[in-house]
Amino acid sequence: MDNEVSAGSSTTSTLGHLALGVTLLAFGLGHADVIDGVTAADAMSIATYVGGIALFIAGLLAFRDRDAFTGTAFAGLGAFWFTWGTADAEVSTNAAGLFLLLFALLALSLTLGAAGGGLLGQGMYGLTFLSLLLLGIASFGETEALAKVGGWAGVAAGAVAWYGATAALAKWPAFTGRAAGRGVTATG
Repeated sequence: MDNEVSAGSSTTSTLGHLALGVTLLAFGLGHADVIDGVTAADAMSIATYVGGIALFIAGLLAFRDRDAFTGTAFAGLGAFWFTWGTADAEVSTNAAGLFLLLFALLALSLTLGAAGGGLLGQGMYGLTFLSLLLLGIASFGETEALAKVGGWAGVAAGAVAWYGATAALAKWPAFTGRAAGRGVTATG
């Protein structure tokens, strides 16, 4: 992939990373049980609309701009968040665990695919993988402590996604060896 991308693709990437960051932060904070009375269930509307619909649309726009990696990442994660946000609350813990583990595989693929794009993209997708993996395992074992660790990994992933988007907007360093406003900054 060419290191220079069109302005539309860069804008799409920034929007997608903001949506992913907000969703991961809400999802992670809910699982980490940091704020009294705020649970993962409270993040369902953010997961559905911001993480699901907005991220999926950002993925489609990235495909239109011929950015296959970003399109795959955002459309795939958008499908995850939409499904997670609209899933019936009566799903068994084993079904939820399997769902999380399957999408952890997507995040692992994205982590490996982001290898040439810099530390931000690889770190964000790697932390997303870790979060989904830990939450999936915690769901199978019904382990609250492991779910909290998975939630914190989600918070870290959300913070990295948010920083990547903010760095692109503010022209801050983005850990890629290129200026934050040029090229692919957080996705690869």
